[in-house]
Amino acid sequence: MTWYNVQNKRWIKINIISWNVNGIRAISKKGFDKFVLEYNPNVLCIQETKAQLDQLGEEITQIGNYHSYFFSAQKKGYSSVAIYSKEKPIQIIEGIGVQEFDDEGRVLTAEYKNCFVLSVYAPNAQPELSRIAYRERFNDALLAFTDKLQKDQGKDVFICGDLNVAHNEIDLTNPGPNKKNPGFSDQERAKFNELLNAGYIDTFRHLHPTEVKYSWWSYRFSARAKNIGWRIDYVVVNKDAMKKIKKAEILNEVLGSDHCPVQIITK
Repeated sequence: MTWYNVQNKRWIKINIISWNVNGIRAISKKGFDKFVLEYNPNVLCIQETKAQLDQLGEEITQIGNYHSYFFSAQKKGYSSVAIYSKEKPIQIIEGIGVQEFDDEGRVLTAEYKNCFVLSVYAPNAQPELSRIAYRERFNDALLAFTDKLQKDQGKDVFICGDLNVAHNEIDLTNPGPNKKNPGFSDQERAKFNELLNAGYIDTFRHLHPTEVKYSWWSYRFSARAKNIGWRIDYVVVNKDAMKKIKKAEILNEVLGSDHCPVQIITK
């Protein structure tokens, strides 16, 4: 993607959307293609496709004029990420070069002229934080990967996806009872702080410092209807990229998954 149109001497608005669909084959039966065409993103990052490429029909792989790319976990029906892009990327990078994470299909990167866009599905730390060590290693490896992209290429980096952590108390309905639970543990929140301290910015919170809005709700207890939720889906960018962003939204009017999409639009 190119931020600036030299011929017309104007900045080009870029629309990036990220969505954990919790099963792309299931959501394709709920109007997924109509969502894509209506919201018309330049890039759409998808998490938890839960599918191998050979399990996907053309109604998923060929939507409008989008190029589509899929990176799947070795385990069938698990994890996995995708990117839909109007512009054909310079290259697609599968994984982050660390086998224990790449085997679970957790990161897919599209490179463009001015930026890298990552579709990221961070590991869940699991009950009793049984997978917290794996989760912390993932955070470290992801940060090393994005820092290398910036250092080697000098391009903006957009980290889009389900990062599986509510950063602060404002980001979930019931912070008190969840302080030792996966998604709001001290360890996970500290790793998110490390990402921000390394020079990255949470776009939604930067533009909406006091707004209470969630991106995930449990399927139990009518949580979504009662808006008992968590904000665990993000677009996180480097500081220079933040200067280009005009809007950062949570599209909680969009149904079909236990998550809703998140979106950024550049100036």
